[in-house]
Order: sequence, then C-alpha cells, then structure tokens
Amino acid sequence: MKNDDYDTGRVDDAVLALLWLNAVEEFGANRAWKSFDWEAMNRLHAQGLIDDPRSKDKSVLLTEAGARQGHALFERLFASPAGAGRARLATALDGNAALDPSGEGQGNSG
Repeated sequence: MKNDDYDTGRVDDAVLALLWLNAVEEFGANRAWKSFDWEAMNRLHAQGLIDDPRSKDKSVLLTEAGARQGHALFERLFASPAGAGRARLATALDGNAALDPSGEGQGNSG
C-alpha cells in the first residue's frame, strides 16, 4: 500500500496514542515500550485474531480473520478519500458486510 492511499497523519496519531497508553513515568519523563500492550494482545488472541503472543518471537501471526478485520479497520480509520472506495469494493467482493469499512452493517442501530 502506498502512503497516498492512507492518511499517514492519522496513523502517526494512532501510534502515538498507543505509545502513550503504554507509557510509564521514569525520572520525570514518559517512556514507552516499542510494542503493544500485552493484555490487549492476549485479548486479540482470545478472540482468535492473532496466534499466541507469548513466545520469544518479535512478531505475531495474524489469523485469517485477524488479517481481514485488521485490514477493514485500517481502511475505515485511515483511508484517504481515493482509497476508501477500493476498501468498500474489496469488502463487497469478500461478501462480509460485518467488516464494511464505512461502519454500516455492523449492527449499530444509532
């Protein structure tokens, strides 16, 4: 995916927000690990979206469902106007309305 297909500023904001979530104060400064919250990773594993994160590997495998849902969420949160249409088309072709990047069809009634 090319940078002009998504809003890099929003991605940077999300990364910074996740870094803040994991930050601890140390000597008057905030320090964050360069990884994701372990409890969140465990919850994603329990939902069947990633393989068990408790390993010595520095990476984690996304399941098929996790990759699909992660892609849909990325498109919904960060797609540029030109890229958003492509995501809706991919969702329509996939036939999975629950992962519609527009947020419609997810059981939200209001």
